[in-house]
Amino acid sequence: MARQREFDRIDTLDKALEVFWQKGYAATSTSDLLDAMQIGRQSMYDTFGDKRSLYLEALQRYNEASVNDLLRHLQGDSGLAAIDNMLQAFASRPKRDNAKGCMGVNAIAEFGTADEEVNALRDASAKRLNHAVEAQLRSAAAAGELSSDTDITQAVAFVAATLSGMKISAKAGASIATLRAIARLAVQGLHG
Repeated sequence: MARQREFDRIDTLDKALEVFWQKGYAATSTSDLLDAMQIGRQSMYDTFGDKRSLYLEALQRYNEASVNDLLRHLQGDSGLAAIDNMLQAFASRPKRDNAKGCMGVNAIAEFGTADEEVNALRDASAKRLNHAVEAQLRSAAAAGELSSDTDITQAVAFVAATLSGMKISAKAGASIATLRAIARLAVQGLHG
């Protein structure tokens, strides 16, 4: 009986994540994944299931890490300073990450709203981030940083749309300076 090769599951998942992030779901072949993960076909199926299961797990891992990073940048400051900090931190990401875009946005572009499992992952991530952004915007409103007639729900949607637009602009090659300017203008637009 052949001895199964041991590997670190998380490290191997991260290697698959990188391939999906760069190529998308449809353009990634099983061979691409096996080459990147450096495991055999049976090990992949035994550990992760099929390509789709692996993709969904990789997308969930990416979304969690991405939202956690954004949430980390919302901490420490309050109100609009926190929103600015989050957007500026995104704008300052390394160019190599920006070139791949956001795996979550890439999934939206690839699947639209046709895939319920992808939608559920997207919605869960958006809910976590939007909840934190809403709390900061409510803090900003209480501090008089927002106009008294600001609709907080619409302001949350504005911040989410700004961040999505920045992600697409980054993938299209926008410079850090341009991304930082977009972030700055968005925050200025929120001021009351």
